[in-house]
Amino acid sequence: MQPSYRSGRRRVLSPRDECTLVRKVQINPRTTAKDLVKVLEETGTKVSISTVKRVLYQHNLKGRSARKKLLLQNRHKKARLRFATAHGDKDCTFWRNVLWSDETKIELFGHNDH
Repeated sequence: MQPSYRSGRRRVLSPRDECTLVRKVQINPRTTAKDLVKVLEETGTKVSISTVKRVLYQHNLKGRSARKKLLLQNRHKKARLRFATAHGDKDCTFWRNVLWSDETKIELFGHNDH
């Protein structure tokens, strides 16, 4: 009887390690990949950040960027309504002389997601 050989590299993380990672993230969703690497190093398993990210992605846990902009509060909505009712009866000649500005950043070439 010949020994059965497996192709490919042996997995660094055991299924138990993977379950530990998933459980840590489910308990605290704000945990970073670096923190998870440190947790695994405490148990004696040396692993890279990309491996941790890949395992979490396989378990349908995907990273997200935090929202940078605050949502409208009730006082903001009321102030907008007051402005609209106070200036709603102005004619078009008044609005042509108003300079409108906003903080939108538009890039035509390349992308800067963050």
